[in-house]
Amino acid sequence: MNSKSITRLSRRQALVLSAGAAASLVAPHAGAQGYPDRPVKIIVPFAPGAGTDAMARLIAKHLGEVMGGTFVVDNRAGASGAIGTQLVAQAPADGYTLLLVASPFTTVAASLPSANYDPLRQFAPVGMIATGPLVWAANANLPASNMKELVTLARQKPGALNYGSAGAGGVNHLVLELLKSRTGTFITHIPYRGVAPATMDMIAGQVQLITGTIPALLPFIKDGRIKPLAVTSAKRSSALPDVPSMAEAGLSGIDVVNYFALMAPAGTPASVITPLNAAINKVVTLPEVVARFKADAVEAAPGSPALLGHFIEADYRAWRNVVKTQNLKIE
Repeated sequence: MNSKSITRLSRRQALVLSAGAAASLVAPHAGAQGYPDRPVKIIVPFAPGAGTDAMARLIAKHLGEVMGGTFVVDNRAGASGAIGTQLVAQAPADGYTLLLVASPFTTVAASLPSANYDPLRQFAPVGMIATGPLVWAANANLPASNMKELVTLARQKPGALNYGSAGAGGVNHLVLELLKSRTGTFITHIPYRGVAPATMDMIAGQVQLITGTIPALLPFIKDGRIKPLAVTSAKRSSALPDVPSMAEAGLSGIDVVNYFALMAPAGTPASVITPLNAAINKVVTLPEVVARFKADAVEAAPGSPALLGHFIEADYRAWRNVVKTQNLKIE
């Protein structure tokens, strides 16, 4: 999220959340009569064990309890999430095939022509689950301790700094391109197959910078092997209370968060989406779920399907703009 439209969306969210919270008071069984009367598949477009998989299993368990049905997780990994996503786009719009999405849903669609799906036209928003920032981290020996110093160093030595990402076209890659476009700097991008190998290479000094989720990097931050420069969001994270936000780092207007949400195939009727949304809004307030969110450094983000739709559209269009501005050619 990088544009002023994203920032305005954050303010609008505060106005709409009250409506979303009210929706959570609606009886989850109100809606399509008998729904769900058979198992509901939640497609996860990544392998078991990934963050999206863990989130899907947590939400599936509690949706089943709240709605009195069975929700099962079905992993369909491949092509940076595109395979599972395409499967849901082509599924019947009856509420029995849902998609657990995270940031690749919009970043991959924005940056990879081969993704072959439209996040705005082929899907119906159901409900946001949670959001959380990434954290900019640096090799412990890098002569920069904050984002201002990093930008100064990058300007002094164009191309000398190496940045490792979890792969081309992902949010870890595009947040670098966003920084470069905003600051007029050149930092060399080195794609890896996941954040873990990039982190190990940064500790070893092969690359100097990465971004990653807070839980993934926190152990290395705590033991001093890497140092945090800023979280990627407009406000601080309670998981890293001493680390400044992008606005505090002098980069106002940059507000990048990873998100988790449920989407359905386009055309899914409101009589199905409404009770699903009410159930999600209830699930994210359950003590067990709130505790899990805290451990994962994310925050519950209840709200209406319309709010999620605005978020997805703004996020997708903002990343499309970064791809265009940076003239990225990713295959």
